[in-house]
Amino acid sequence: PGTDLKVTGIDFLKSQNSGLHHTDAYNIKNLVVRRGQAFQLRLSFSRELKNADKLVLHFSIGEKPMKVRGTLMSLNPRHEKDVSGWQISIVKNSGKECLLSVTSSPSAPVGKYTLNVKTGTNIYKPENDAVYLLFNPWCEGDVVFLANEAQRKEYVLNDTGCIYVGSAYSIHSRPWNFGQFEELILDTCMYLLDKSKPKLSNRKDPVFVSRAMSALVNSNDDSGVLLGNWSGNYNSGTSPMDWIGSVAILQQYYKTKKPVCYGQCWVFAGVLTTVMRCLGIPSRCVSNFNSAHDTEENLSVDIYLNEFGEKLNRMSFDSVWNFHVWNDVWMKRTDLPEGFDGWQAIDSTPQEQSQGIFQCGPCPLKAIREGDVYLPFDSKFVYAEVNADKVYWVVKKVNGKDKYTRISTETRGIGINISTKAVGQDKREDITAQYKFPEGSKEERRAMQKASSFIHPLGMTPRAFFSSSGPMDEVASKPQVLHEEVSKTGLQLEITNKAALYPGSPLELAIMVKTSAPGSWTINLAGSCQLQSYTGKVEASLGYVKETVKLEGKSEMQVPLKIAADAYMKTLASVEDEVLVHVTAVAEVQGTDDKLTKETTMSFEYPPITIQMPETAKLNKEFTCAFIFKNKLNMPLDNCKLLVEGLGLFKMATFDEGDVKPGRIIKSEIICTPTRLGEKKIVAKLTSTEVKGISAEKTITITA
Repeated sequence: PGTDLKVTGIDFLKSQNSGLHHTDAYNIKNLVVRRGQAFQLRLSFSRELKNADKLVLHFSIGEKPMKVRGTLMSLNPRHEKDVSGWQISIVKNSGKECLLSVTSSPSAPVGKYTLNVKTGTNIYKPENDAVYLLFNPWCEGDVVFLANEAQRKEYVLNDTGCIYVGSAYSIHSRPWNFGQFEELILDTCMYLLDKSKPKLSNRKDPVFVSRAMSALVNSNDDSGVLLGNWSGNYNSGTSPMDWIGSVAILQQYYKTKKPVCYGQCWVFAGVLTTVMRCLGIPSRCVSNFNSAHDTEENLSVDIYLNEFGEKLNRMSFDSVWNFHVWNDVWMKRTDLPEGFDGWQAIDSTPQEQSQGIFQCGPCPLKAIREGDVYLPFDSKFVYAEVNADKVYWVVKKVNGKDKYTRISTETRGIGINISTKAVGQDKREDITAQYKFPEGSKEERRAMQKASSFIHPLGMTPRAFFSSSGPMDEVASKPQVLHEEVSKTGLQLEITNKAALYPGSPLELAIMVKTSAPGSWTINLAGSCQLQSYTGKVEASLGYVKETVKLEGKSEMQVPLKIAADAYMKTLASVEDEVLVHVTAVAEVQGTDDKLTKETTMSFEYPPITIQMPETAKLNKEFTCAFIFKNKLNMPLDNCKLLVEGLGLFKMATFDEGDVKPGRIIKSEIICTPTRLGEKKIVAKLTSTEVKGISAEKTITITA
């Protein structure tokens, strides 16, 4: 019969498609699929579909979809291939139903597509007509293809993890819930894609998308997701220390469309990981310890000390952060010469403008390692973060003017123990070798020379605010590569703590001075202890020692540096950031040119939070989880807040625990109802006026 053929319904076969596309975890009604991979649709018609009938599926993206731009696909099952590289075919046609298979192009723009079906002159628009198309690390034709299944599970599908913080020799893991599958997160990422106003053709390209997102996760140019704040005052928002994951941040941003207050580097990196994994670009958080933040790309950071060895804040334009966290994303770089595929660094912490905007990357790790710092994007900046030299100056008043003396240069202290979470386990993986050749190796020197030819060192003039006024002492010319001076006396310094550093107890520190060359040596030693935030900003000077040490030949002597608890308790309570203990020692051997500076940063130790719950639980069956904390410190913890979150178990919750006196035990419980199968993680964090960084995590397996 010649009656019009009408579509009466479309079944998106969501559970079948999303299982095959690894998108079944997304908490959203719509169909979510990955590009370059087939998905099926079942169409129902008013009558049987015949060969003579016209049937076209329109997939469109953006405001003005056009075939020539590849933003409108007209797919006709009768001619298999579309110019856009999309394919469609009839799998089965029986009765009034027809099963279709659609394969998008592996280089299609990612985003939200609208589907409508044309039969003759009739057009059918289904409810929930939006189909979300993501990058596909499982598809060899996609530039984000990642061959290893365990890595895909970690870098694309893992919605929990941890971020490494602390200091180079006392690294701590901070649990972080990425939560890329939670409610509204995918829509937030789509909103950010639209906001980056790219030509839709740019959305094919993970280089463009990752760069655009590195700009949009900070709010500096484009009212993006997070406002950075390192001032120490967070009253008008949430302290960066109080987040335990990205979900609350992205949901608040999507609801208000205003930047969320406040972020610091690990928060920016955590949120950017969520956005990348959500869109299907493999991503990991990377922590660089002793990270150079150099404002002039001259590969050296100047550190100014007073005569007691105390670091001076006001002097430096550039600084060394105890740690800095950014992201690596995995992709082929078709825009670069061969050999720069794989991990690329991107950074959404607003530090430096790149092409006029606070964005950074993607920059191939291989370019950083080999010193190819002319390659886009921002490779000079990232290279300096992991490779700069530290130059120490002592500032003394001479006739009322500041006199600068260069004490020493350290070429190996920056960019060490670069860390990320290991694949498939809660362990730290050291990836320093992916960023740099072994220190002192031939390859490292070659890379340094290559990089230095593109980065023009300004010589060794200190760049302090007042440097022009005082006499300059021992200012070297412009060496390309600085080498450690070999010392006459074999002078060495070691900084240790005799006992764990507990807030509320005295800090028992010591400086070991060693010589190894024959002879009698008299050494002027100055050592200081300061509290600093992770960006290297001095929050308080707690005490110092100045001594003259006499050593014979190969010998050593320990000089104690003890700080009473009262010396730092006030600072702990007044600073809203987590603070670290920073010790600097300066030694000069009388009658020689031997001078040495050594600094080290240590973290406080805290009593643990214990999480009590069963090891397994059943889907949709309640269980109880308890959080227990005993204050074993010699000081009260005021205004304690316990923050807890369990993705797929319960929404984030906050318990106000009030003031917890020494010895007091607090216990809070939450009822959990598992909504998803598999291993799930519960994260807890305790913050107080004095102590910010106590956290714990525990895994539970949910079975059917």
